[in-house]
Amino acid sequence: MSIPVRRISECFVKPHPFNQVSSQICHLTPWDIAMLSTHYIQKGLLFNKPATLVDQQYFMENLLEKLKHSLSLTLFHFYPLSGRLVTHKTQHPPSYTVSVDCNNSDGARFIYAALDVTISDLLSPVDTPSVFHSFFDHHKALNHDGHTMPLLSIQVTELVDGVFIGCSMNHSLGDGTSYWNFFNTWSQIFQAQSQAESHEYDVPISHQPLHNRWFPNNCSPPISLPFKHHDEFIGRPEETPLPRERIFHFSAESIAALKAKANSESNTTRISSFQSLSALVWRSITRARSPPSDQITICRLAANNRSRMEPPLPEEYFGNCIHAVSAETTTGELLENGLGWAAWKLHKAVTNLNDRVVLEFLEGWLESPLIVQMGRFFDPYSVLMGSSPRFNMYGSEFGMGKAVAARSGYANKFDGKVSSYPGREGGGSIDLEVCLLPHTMSALESDKEFMNAVSVFNPLLL
Repeated sequence: MSIPVRRISECFVKPHPFNQVSSQICHLTPWDIAMLSTHYIQKGLLFNKPATLVDQQYFMENLLEKLKHSLSLTLFHFYPLSGRLVTHKTQHPPSYTVSVDCNNSDGARFIYAALDVTISDLLSPVDTPSVFHSFFDHHKALNHDGHTMPLLSIQVTELVDGVFIGCSMNHSLGDGTSYWNFFNTWSQIFQAQSQAESHEYDVPISHQPLHNRWFPNNCSPPISLPFKHHDEFIGRPEETPLPRERIFHFSAESIAALKAKANSESNTTRISSFQSLSALVWRSITRARSPPSDQITICRLAANNRSRMEPPLPEEYFGNCIHAVSAETTTGELLENGLGWAAWKLHKAVTNLNDRVVLEFLEGWLESPLIVQMGRFFDPYSVLMGSSPRFNMYGSEFGMGKAVAARSGYANKFDGKVSSYPGREGGGSIDLEVCLLPHTMSALESDKEFMNAVSVFNPLLL
């Protein structure tokens, strides 16, 4: 699909009303700083235009006006997203700190674009078309680029029969939980604004973000990094062939069957649905890669730390609060043993993550800060399970009803990256966005164990 996306207009949106708190500097935690060399979070929703639409131009003008106004009201609550990154360096004593200036910026970017394709053109192909990458701003930008680029950019792309709302959020400011709290709050304010008589309607929101950043004991912000220049810790990944991207759907019934099988094989009832699905993915991708039997293979899961801290952090905590847990074995062991064996290893990795483990990791990080770099953190035999089917993606509607599909941009994709989304029909169904080298994807598509668990689902029929 080579039709170019046309950018029609762009502007900047600031918080409204102005929040006095937004004049402060927001200090970054170790979790936040570690993300400076990865990409922005890029997720978005695809909507049908109203079936009874008569005046296309009026519909889009009205939609864009409401989106921009509700965005300004949302930024009042999520004010760091309207700021910019700033670095302060001193020689005596040596200090290098990165923070967020919440006030000194133009605000969030808002782009209106158009593409002459239909929803069917985008969702019918087996592979996810790369044109979705053009539905997001900040293509290939790293989070450190937030010194000069907006920390939040919204792109609304009009299609022949639909609208795609894509959001690029700086990953140093927040994780997936923070991202979807922002997105859902924006939708909630949009809906309430549409129903209110006053354009300046004061909307009470369901999940007020908490901006008091959490720091380990004996760690006073701002955190001073042992660097003199950002070239020492920022690495731009080399250009490599794009992996194939494909969405695989798993119905609630299929997930339940995987969970029952994993628990039965391990003689337990403690393995979760997602651990069972992750075990299937790990085994199937490893089998598709056909490495030697003594090759080490690792499956990593991005885990939310909020509930694991003591005392726990609320889900509304705005920032990064994730930890990568991992299970490791040889290819031979992984494939010679069953689904339950692999699922139990993942289960143990998840249950072993607690407040003590997190604090020990952070203590080590403070002694020797590690900035995650794309292409260096993952090896060709690893699988990383990112995002979460628990995120309320389909709860954001923006006056157009439930989204047809959730899709992502170019960001943070590589061979072996798997992102999980809730299935559109709900009920415990899950969609997996799988990124693999072309020959590995072809082998996965021929893997009987994997494909027998995949369910047929066509969002175009909804």
